[in-house]
Amino acid sequence: MNRIEPGSALVIGAGLSGLAAAHVLAERGVPVTVLEARDRPAEPWRGRHPALRLNIHREFAGLPGQAAPKGDGTYLKRDTVVSHLERYAGRLDAPVHYGCRVTEISAVDGAWHVATNTGLHCAENLIVATGRESIPHVPDWPGKECFSGEFLHVADLGDVSRFDGKRVLVVGAGNSGTDALNHLASHTPAEVMVSVRYGPVVVPKRIFGYPIHGLARVFAALPNRVLDPAFKMTERLFLGDLRRYGLTSHPEGGSTRLLRDGVTFAIDDGFVAALKAGRFRIVPRVERFDGERVHLADGTFCTPDVVIAATGYRTGLEPLMGHLGVLDENGRPRHPMGEHDPENPGLWFTGFKPIYTGFFDAAGIAARRIASAITGDARRITSPETLGAPIRGAAPKRSAAADA
Repeated sequence: MNRIEPGSALVIGAGLSGLAAAHVLAERGVPVTVLEARDRPAEPWRGRHPALRLNIHREFAGLPGQAAPKGDGTYLKRDTVVSHLERYAGRLDAPVHYGCRVTEISAVDGAWHVATNTGLHCAENLIVATGRESIPHVPDWPGKECFSGEFLHVADLGDVSRFDGKRVLVVGAGNSGTDALNHLASHTPAEVMVSVRYGPVVVPKRIFGYPIHGLARVFAALPNRVLDPAFKMTERLFLGDLRRYGLTSHPEGGSTRLLRDGVTFAIDDGFVAALKAGRFRIVPRVERFDGERVHLADGTFCTPDVVIAATGYRTGLEPLMGHLGVLDENGRPRHPMGEHDPENPGLWFTGFKPIYTGFFDAAGIAARRIASAITGDARRITSPETLGAPIRGAAPKRSAAADA
């Protein structure tokens, strides 16, 4: 496809952020095409634990033009999220090319050229929506390849009932690690060890029966200097002094780390009770592997049957976009939520910045911000939800080929 339609847009990624952007663009009359490497929408959600529920309140789990389903109560189940996204993709008034893997991105004569395994696509605007959690990250621990037990990243957790009766080591107790620990708490592993460097900020899922995420807009309106101590106090009041059980806290506050670094809170839904009951125990950080042994920072070792690495994700954008100068030192977009990049007009990112109301709400905000800029709708650009939306600027840089 070499003919470039005026004002046209390509969206890379048919996850919730990409679909939201495509929906709003199509609704405003922008010619838009979606490119998705997988064979169907919502694929990453299908591999999650079958008992998973969102930590996002239903109020914030809708997408532009489609409210969140109500049948699950406050928090959506995994299969409901899948059907929610499938329905949204099915209603999209724009083509979605599945099985279309991007191999090169370049700027040519004021337009964006995207080479894929199925051919070339070109448009005036390019929206990258492949997400912060595209590539599971595992530290390069010495000896890891020779570990005699089962090793997996938390992205591949699946049904944790298969760990019943086994010794499990979870490395990392952030949002994804605590989510795995919450699931393990409702099953019967023989032993659960939790390796941490800094403990997370842990908050209860409900306070006096009220879902804590229902207050997300209140949190978003307050400064970090108020929120950081408030979350520490909430943890202490409702969960107790977790240092007594070996779970230390990071020297910086939870709100600061969320908004600056994208480190999300750990939501307790059984993990803390299991820790207090002695079913789970905290161990030092992992240093290396040696056969069946996992050596820890204090000189001791453990012999788990299963190691679950809850050690974060990477965007995987460097091979495609590193030459454009649009990524920070961690490989994340410098303009992560639909903001204007004056050096690369027509290039937009969405789905790369956590906010208090969650990724669904962020997807809608970024989608409207991008669409307002592309269509030149000044009223929408200056509305509260799209404040800071981009204005078209200088011509984009030319780029070299990048092989995914």
